[in-house]
Amino acid sequence: MKRKILIGFVGVVALLGAAPFVVKPQKVSQAAIESSVVRTPALLERAWALPTASAFRHELVGQSNGSLCGPSSLANTFRSLGEAATSEDEVLAGTGLCWTGMCFMGLTLDQLGEVARHHTSRKVTVLRDLTPEAFREHLRQSNDPRLRYVVNFTRKAIFGAGGGHHSPIGGYLEAEDLVFVLDVNRDFGPWLVQRARLFAAMDTLDGSRKRGMLRIE
Repeated sequence: MKRKILIGFVGVVALLGAAPFVVKPQKVSQAAIESSVVRTPALLERAWALPTASAFRHELVGQSNGSLCGPSSLANTFRSLGEAATSEDEVLAGTGLCWTGMCFMGLTLDQLGEVARHHTSRKVTVLRDLTPEAFREHLRQSNDPRLRYVVNFTRKAIFGAGGGHHSPIGGYLEAEDLVFVLDVNRDFGPWLVQRARLFAAMDTLDGSRKRGMLRIE
């Protein structure tokens, strides 16, 4: 029986591998990254000095594969808060999700919220259907080191290509109206983006529901 399950699983993987257009969004070029967001050293240095970002201590651990942006975001966030689950494996332990080491099609925002609640006694809130004004207020609050936010957005709205993604928010440079996104994909690294552009990328559908943010307090 186990052999049949294994063979079936390998077959599914082979099928998905043979049809990358089904599971892999178009890759974002390095040129598109550089032209789409702000990575000026001086501004990044200021962003890393924000109260919440500084709790990450420049120790952002990248996702181990393209499907694990959600668990990786939680692992980095929990590490910054001094929680116990500080790796992808620890974050997923006991949840029954992604047991193959892959989260096929990724985790939804609601699934990520449940995973977070499994490993912390802190209050975890799913925020969606936000207005631009409410989004700005949450960004202001993201500078409170007692709070953490993980944003779910589509890369396509910012970079012109790519799919859905999760990453922690390191804070908000309000005077410049720039959001500091601690991107867990090593190809991107941390970047700053205009608030309105991140809102547009977040205010999109993932299946039948809007994307949004997790708030951990």
